[in-house]
Amino acid sequence: MGSLAILTLGVGAMVGFGWIVLVGGWIESAGTFGAILAFAIGGAMMALIALIYSEMVAAMPQAGGEHNYIIRALGPRWSLIGSWAITGGYAAVVAFEAVALPRALGYVIDLEHIKLYEVAKSDVFLVWALVGSVTAIVITIINILGAKLAGGVQTFVVVFLFVIGAVLFAGMLVNGEPAKMEPFFNGGAVGFFAVLIVVPFMFVGFDVIPQAAEEANISPRKIGKISIASVLVAAVWYILIIITVSVALSHEQLATSDLAAADAIGVLFGNDFMPKVVVAAGVAGIVTSWNSLQLGASRLIYSLARSGMLPNWFAYIHPRFGTPVNALLLLGIIATIAPFFGRAALIWVVDAASPLIVIAYFLVTVSFVVLRHREPGMERPLRVGGKGNAGLWIGYVAIAVAAFLIVLYIPGMPGAAVMSWQSWVVFGLWWIAGIIFMLRIPRGIKAGPNAEHEIEAIMKRK
Repeated sequence: MGSLAILTLGVGAMVGFGWIVLVGGWIESAGTFGAILAFAIGGAMMALIALIYSEMVAAMPQAGGEHNYIIRALGPRWSLIGSWAITGGYAAVVAFEAVALPRALGYVIDLEHIKLYEVAKSDVFLVWALVGSVTAIVITIINILGAKLAGGVQTFVVVFLFVIGAVLFAGMLVNGEPAKMEPFFNGGAVGFFAVLIVVPFMFVGFDVIPQAAEEANISPRKIGKISIASVLVAAVWYILIIITVSVALSHEQLATSDLAAADAIGVLFGNDFMPKVVVAAGVAGIVTSWNSLQLGASRLIYSLARSGMLPNWFAYIHPRFGTPVNALLLLGIIATIAPFFGRAALIWVVDAASPLIVIAYFLVTVSFVVLRHREPGMERPLRVGGKGNAGLWIGYVAIAVAAFLIVLYIPGMPGAAVMSWQSWVVFGLWWIAGIIFMLRIPRGIKAGPNAEHEIEAIMKRK
């Protein structure tokens, strides 16, 4: 994959379907400027973490991203914790996208035919579920056929998404009413944090770029720079969407809108056709996010299996296409069956994914600082903060940011309030499986540049 494919891989993973459905709630919770401030601050936090990733991926451009950084800095057990956490986050989003697609299309086409059963008071219809399942099979096949094809599809769909976005912003400039942006702030600190806790989940995806590093046809230094650029592009996108919706819909209209971005473009252009175009952009966002995260998750699973932390079956590479076919098949199966669990059950899974992802971010930032101390002479094609100790202080701030994000999900804090007990059960079950795999890891392997080879050799002898 080239530079454009790598950039669209990260941006496409972050700009999914949520902006269409959730933007109205963001503005209602915090007000126009409150929501913008939350995304500006949250985006800055994620850009800081992306900055840490940029040095790590440039220094260690291997498939698996987090796995490579953490095992070298902290050892194999911590590597499994971080890698297992973010793999769970990716898998949850992949499963949710298989549900989000028929939901998006349902605004344009009636898919609720042949009711099967109910799950958590949510009806499951055969036609509705098959739309998600068939798409899951198609995306899995595209990924199996190679990263270049997956990257090409990603580039095309992201370009389409941003063309639709440009039309949306043009309507804002011509027909937007600034008076509708009031109230500028709403809900005080509670409203602000209600939006801020969503930010990590909305920015999940820049970390997919390191997973595909071995399949990038560009320099490691450039991969690192693209990681940061992808976060900045996504931040600008979300802020512009907030502004666009706020100048199109009044406070009363927002309160009754189920699809705020689509309703906004309908008001701006004064017809019923343009909202369907926005839904098409939402479908494009679903495909880009789904494609990116399935690619990233499969590389993580492959890397863990290659080192012996997961069953070797997942390390199998297709002899013709060069892709981790068995890991992709596992994720494809998850996405194929996900629509048959209905919308309500999948929300439990997605809510459980957010704390998983920030745990991985925390361990990566800690690994960054540890490696700066332990291996100062390590080759770093992209060195954050230059030659002095500025990069080290950036690392400490990044640790504090990641720790803050984790604290938000501790019971009693704002992030935990949005998670149901079912989500905590899913969270716990994922870690039970992780502990089982952790017990397979032999003791006595120290962190360092040879840790990967040592554990791989031991597990092969076993």
